Amino acid sequence: MAKIIVIGSSNTDMVIKSDRLPSPGETILGGHFFMNPGGKGANQAVSAARLGGNVHFICKVGNDIFGELAKNQLKTEGIQTDWVLTDSDHPSGVALINVDANGENCITVASGANGYLTESDIDQAIDLFQKDDMVLIQLEIPIQTVIHAIKIAKEKGVLVILNPAPAAQIPIELYPLIDAITPNETEAELLTGVKVVDQFSAEKAANVLIERGIKNVIITLGAKGAIYKTIQESYLIPGHQVVVMDTTAAGDCFNGALAVGLHHSLTWPKAIEFACLAASVSVTKLGAQASMPTLEQL
Repeated sequence: MAKIIVIGSSNTDMVIKSDRLPSPGETILGGHFFMNPGGKGANQAVSAARLGGNVHFICKVGNDIFGELAKNQLKTEGIQTDWVLTDSDHPSGVALINVDANGENCITVASGANGYLTESDIDQAIDLFQKDDMVLIQLEIPIQTVIHAIKIAKEKGVLVILNPAPAAQIPIELYPLIDAITPNETEAELLTGVKVVDQFSAEKAANVLIERGIKNVIITLGAKGAIYKTIQESYLIPGHQVVVMDTTAAGDCFNGALAVGLHHSLTWPKAIEFACLAASVSVTKLGAQASMPTLEQL
């Protein structure tokens, strides 16, 4: 059975929801605290698994309580964890998240063991990569590991989706190896130099990425939906109007759902429509993995 192989980070999110975000140097009293499993890789893996994907996850956690909790949670979601590796020298990753009353957030991440997922770790899992599989990968692990994993995936005939988050530059030689890229407006601007504010500017930024060799460009526009562009076609897939509670991990939800849609042979526009719906549902709930919807909820 074809697999969705997610390669990326696993964090524990420590969240405080308050009326507003603090200014620099300011302390805000009040608010509600809760702790959730997170990390872009783990979030996307959970998103895909809850929507029916056959998900295998490659990541690295610390030999600590956070690592054990993360691994147990992933198993509970039905995710294959044979390649959730334990690093005895570094702690598990954690993220400190502030969320305001409008659902906006600011996040600080201490990467821990995520920063030590190496090329040799990917090599050990090389038999996992099979034709007709799909790789979904992000940038919360070392860029050298990302490059190495993408090269192996392409050698094996595996479709590669890169979510270029957190925002960072990627080597120019990597672009032709990427089947699809999924930046948001900020990430698209960093990659292309084009400020994305509307459909026209999003298409302009997408053209830059296509010229670098990417076949499918999907620029997410928050509540407005997403732009899908190839050399031949361009679509605006609209979003959904919902009451927003927390935008944390909405992009991760989108990427996991996109992978599932493609995994089930939807066309690119239909898969993006499915992903927009999933992301819209996710922002109506608090938390990262806790907000990922199931197929029944969609």
